[in-house]
Amino acid sequence: MARISQAVGDGALVDVGAGTGSYEPDRTTVLAVEPSRRMLAQRAGPAAPAVQAVAEQLPLRDDAADVTLAVLTVHHWGDWRRGLAELRRVSSRQVIVAYETRLHAEFWLTRDYIPEIARLEVSRPSATDIADELGAENVSVLPVPWDFTDGVFPAYWRRPEAYLDARVRWNCSALAQTDAAAVSRGVERLRRDLESGRWHERHRDLLGRDELDVGFRLVTRDGRG
Repeated sequence: MARISQAVGDGALVDVGAGTGSYEPDRTTVLAVEPSRRMLAQRAGPAAPAVQAVAEQLPLRDDAADVTLAVLTVHHWGDWRRGLAELRRVSSRQVIVAYETRLHAEFWLTRDYIPEIARLEVSRPSATDIADELGAENVSVLPVPWDFTDGVFPAYWRRPEAYLDARVRWNCSALAQTDAAAVSRGVERLRRDLESGRWHERHRDLLGRDELDVGFRLVTRDGRG
């Protein structure tokens, strides 16, 4: 969150694909845009005003904000290129958190247990695709700590037991959107490997690490120059 806030800087911010507002810098957000009514209903506390709309058609005039923020949302957009064009239309600066889909497709849970996830991942725009389309000046790595509290797909890279929990799996779009039978088969294989100690033997190199690059990237474009 500190990296995101630093990239956003000062000025009026529009958070696109805002969800419940988990990654909104409180001091600068003036408007949140979210298509899901359920997500909007979960916005709590001093959250910024929000409207129900999609990234591909933002209800804002040209240059309405200083910066637009999009955190782990572009891969869900129906027309991601059009959405990025909208971000550029309404703000001079853009800050996007995305991920390299190749690394998610190569993640141990995908590679060893649920290879069906790879088909979904390669169909999504990667951080590199997004940066190229946006004309971003900077792309930096956002490593994931071993005890990361946000339950995104590879967050439990050193805590494999978490993937046995259905609540964890439903919080990860890559798992929730993959064939349920394939996920069940993979989870059962993982369960057996954890019980036998095979997983820990195969991935002993991960157990001593504090953080890992699992593909997340901070993409920024400053159009003021």
